[in-house]
Amino acid sequence: MTQSDPDLKAFDPRHLPRSFYENPYPIYRALQQASPVHRCPDGSWFLTRYDDLNRIYRDTRRFSSDKRIEFKPKFGDTPLYEHHTHSLVFNDPPLHTRVRKMIVGALSPRAIADLEPGLTALVDGLLDALADNPAPDLIEDYAAAIPVEVIGNLLNVPHADRLPLRGWSLAILGALEPVLTQEQHDLGNRSVRDFCTYLEDLIADRRKHPGDRQSDVLTRLIGEETDTERLSQVELLHNCIFILNAGHETTTNLIGNALQLLIEWPDARRRLIDDPELIDSAVEEFLRFESSNQLGNRRVVEPVTIGGVDMAPGSLLTLCIGAANRDPAQFQQPDRLDITRRPNKHLAFAGGAHLCAGLSLARLEGKVAIARFLARYPNYKPAGSPRRGGRARFRGFLNLPVAL
Repeated sequence: MTQSDPDLKAFDPRHLPRSFYENPYPIYRALQQASPVHRCPDGSWFLTRYDDLNRIYRDTRRFSSDKRIEFKPKFGDTPLYEHHTHSLVFNDPPLHTRVRKMIVGALSPRAIADLEPGLTALVDGLLDALADNPAPDLIEDYAAAIPVEVIGNLLNVPHADRLPLRGWSLAILGALEPVLTQEQHDLGNRSVRDFCTYLEDLIADRRKHPGDRQSDVLTRLIGEETDTERLSQVELLHNCIFILNAGHETTTNLIGNALQLLIEWPDARRRLIDDPELIDSAVEEFLRFESSNQLGNRRVVEPVTIGGVDMAPGSLLTLCIGAANRDPAQFQQPDRLDITRRPNKHLAFAGGAHLCAGLSLARLEGKVAIARFLARYPNYKPAGSPRRGGRARFRGFLNLPVAL
């Protein structure tokens, strides 16, 4: 495919072919080779090279994460607009700095280590339940259940209240797709309203009965009366939603994508079974090869040149993480799954000031979930067609039926 190829010239994230959702990588590669700084029909830019993304992630002065301008025409004055313009990931300092500091403080190495015994018990319980399931689905019955419980524990959400969390999360994050139907728009707004209503009661109760600030993220975010910097109620509500959503969707995708990749790459599966110590590098390769979060965005703040293209302030950028993580200029044989790959400086967790605050937790969940599943069910195989989530930004499965 060349620059003059009509398919490439017509590439538009708002109008993607059905085949893209199953396998976007041929299009990513074509863009990377012929049009790495690609002008989209709406005037925005779609970037696919590793070096360009890495540079942008590390330059918060020239490239803004604030989405108030971009999201206003898309969402209007709605709960979705309020949420996505107050959450950590779509903000610049000083809000980003304040919130990230609180979250990272609660997700200390000690706090993460303290979670491992409970996580292992949770995973083993789910594996036991799979054995009694005549038609197990590795998403519904396994991958999706893990982060909901882990993040629910971090925020100390009562177990009885966790059932709607996944549905709310999928609807709210689904609203970040390039194009929405009215039904998706309505469901997303309803989900934000319902989520906020629930959290208002939870926060009020936690103010009366604080948890341990070293391990309870919600107590830490609420803060104390003596704190010089505290979140407003709106900031608090929407960053609680962000934590639950970010921790849920991406980790579900990591686990599901990894288990499907080990079906498609049997040699890698056998090697990991034979040498479980490879799980650390394997998880990094799963993150690189099938990035849970495929797309990011920035807005140009100052005049800048990217890949020889001059851009004015206000220019909108889509950062294609999925393409950057298969850039042959950074990774040898990028389309080959290599669970021993080192170095592996992928961008699945972004970078710079916006490096994912929960990356250590996501890695732990992935390692425990994948390693213990393989130890228990080394010979699992497909039992039907896997179903992708049908989204461009978040790459994962809705269903992954297997025989154990």
